Amino acid sequence: MNEDNLFMTEMGDVKPLKDSNSVYFNKTNKADESTLARRLAAEAAEIKDPNFLSAEPVILVSPDDVLSYKKVGVQQGVFKNLRLGKYEIHTTLNLQGKSVNESRAALFQFINDCQKADLRVLLIRHGKGLKSQPHQAMLKSYINQWLRQFDQVLGFHSALPQHGGGSAVYVMLKKSDDARLQNKERHQKRGAN
Repeated sequence: MNEDNLFMTEMGDVKPLKDSNSVYFNKTNKADESTLARRLAAEAAEIKDPNFLSAEPVILVSPDDVLSYKKVGVQQGVFKNLRLGKYEIHTTLNLQGKSVNESRAALFQFINDCQKADLRVLLIRHGKGLKSQPHQAMLKSYINQWLRQFDQVLGFHSALPQHGGGSAVYVMLKKSDDARLQNKERHQKRGAN
């Protein structure tokens, strides 16, 4: 038996399609499936991103504005020393020239890393933003908003001229849990003596 006969034997009970140049697709199901897949992927991406810093529009500040914020409960003298640059700066983050999205990610990582390392006084260089588009001081405005969103930020203030002036900000973080425990133990020992 040759191949043609074998083929015809196997295909004997198959009915040929009617001659038609039309092809029918069920587009609604495919569109729904692809839309659902995209939606699920977007929701999963949102869940995976631990960065809570808002990328929403921001209240704009001008390039020469002084940034200043103090959480309730922070002693006035402590904040004054921060404002006057009297604390040793433990580390610096330079965001000048970075996009808003790059800065958002870098700031989130930086603050969390500093908290874990128990680095409490930071300097963040954001630039004045004289040439930023679509508005001046875009990054400075976002820094002003973002730093307020961190629980671990006790306060911040625009830096003194020797540390960047209006293009930088001093930031004070809470003590880490370990540092608080060590401090508590130190004070308990002092009280016992």
